[in-house]
Amino acid sequence: MRKIILLLCIGSFLNVYTQNKQVLYDFAGLPQTLLINPGLETNYKYHVGLPLLSGFSSEFGSTGFKVSDIFAADNRTITDKITSVLKKIDARDYLKINSQIEVFSLGYRLDEKTYLSAGFYQELDAISYLPKDIITLVNEGNSAFLNKSFNFSQLLYKVDVLGVIHAGITRKVNDKFTIGGRFKIYSSALNIESTNNAGTFTTNLGDNNIYIHHLDNINVNFKSAGLVEDNEYVNSASTYLKNTFLGGNLGLGLDVGLTYHITPQLQFSSSLLDVGFINHSKNVKNTLIKGSFTFEGIGFNYDANNVNYWDELNTSLKEELPTTETQESYISWRPTKFNAAIKYSFGKKRGKYCYDNTYKNFYTDAFGAQLYSVFRPLSNQFALTGFYEKSISNKLQTKVTYTLDEYSYYNVGVGVSAQIWKINFYGILDNITELSDISSANNVSLQFGFNLIFN
Repeated sequence: MRKIILLLCIGSFLNVYTQNKQVLYDFAGLPQTLLINPGLETNYKYHVGLPLLSGFSSEFGSTGFKVSDIFAADNRTITDKITSVLKKIDARDYLKINSQIEVFSLGYRLDEKTYLSAGFYQELDAISYLPKDIITLVNEGNSAFLNKSFNFSQLLYKVDVLGVIHAGITRKVNDKFTIGGRFKIYSSALNIESTNNAGTFTTNLGDNNIYIHHLDNINVNFKSAGLVEDNEYVNSASTYLKNTFLGGNLGLGLDVGLTYHITPQLQFSSSLLDVGFINHSKNVKNTLIKGSFTFEGIGFNYDANNVNYWDELNTSLKEELPTTETQESYISWRPTKFNAAIKYSFGKKRGKYCYDNTYKNFYTDAFGAQLYSVFRPLSNQFALTGFYEKSISNKLQTKVTYTLDEYSYYNVGVGVSAQIWKINFYGILDNITELSDISSANNVSLQFGFNLIFN
């Protein structure tokens, strides 16, 4: 458990990628938009992403508190700050970390209606709900909470480190309708999770001692795959990286998407991503603690024949709350994501050179709205985004977004895409109003990449 908490704390300071790429979604015809919706339109012959530079994105998100609530220099003790945070949060608040690096990507137009794309990216995805009862118990003890039941069901987290090999197809059915799909092979280098826990810890006034403690109906599980090999923790970063490419536990996934032109200026698009699973069967270690235990302290009565009080307590604890370890395989499901957007284009018409030696007319301006959702253990997470796009020239395009989500009601994002010769560069900053003081932000993200695009 200490190792998991340490991983989450380190990740929170790395500020890694957001799964809701609302600025990137359907922006400037970038190849990376096909990873968010394989049914979006493309107008080039082929593309090649610069290795390790074609797509990088990072973000940290938290609800209920900010980093500055704990680490601000305000002359309060860390204990006082944690106590203050505990008063604000509830068990549905969480920390979320996600990073993604596109190792390589490419695409090729098979014919005038069909575009193929493929690639490989590495991803870190972690979410931990804040177990308020457990944190309160550790931070403040139990003497001030007599008769209160601390609930172990609040212990809920999942950490994934994996690689994804993918291949997709985008098919233009007619002038109005485009569909697409993407097949994925997941290679998990690390999975740590604990879900569906139960049980309570309660302290009452005792009869034979000051207090009596009750561990009731405990059913707590810890699952891991890739963390332990031959009964030793894997400490080599190179081992994890190697296992992201068909060296770890494998799984399958699917993305689907579409674009539909209601009118020449009004467009609807939607996608469903990461409908898939991973079967964890290598280097698995599962731990289950199950049972009930009542403890009223130790009576230190002198007995020359028995002075091993703590050994007796430890034996009783193991008998009443046995710990079972297994190497049984298990399945974990990917966090499925949903996007839907409506966009209205207007302004001046411009001609854009396309793959078939023709010019396609497009409008310089557009505005619209996008809905995003990701399926998480306790409940879905939602975000609603309004956006405005401006094409300054055929080679320079911009986008501004305003997002409402669980982190903030004033998240402003900005994206720029520029092309010089065949080289395309894009850069995106989200929640720019908080960049002057990142420690006070609930959510910050950065995305950028380089591509070679051939018309």
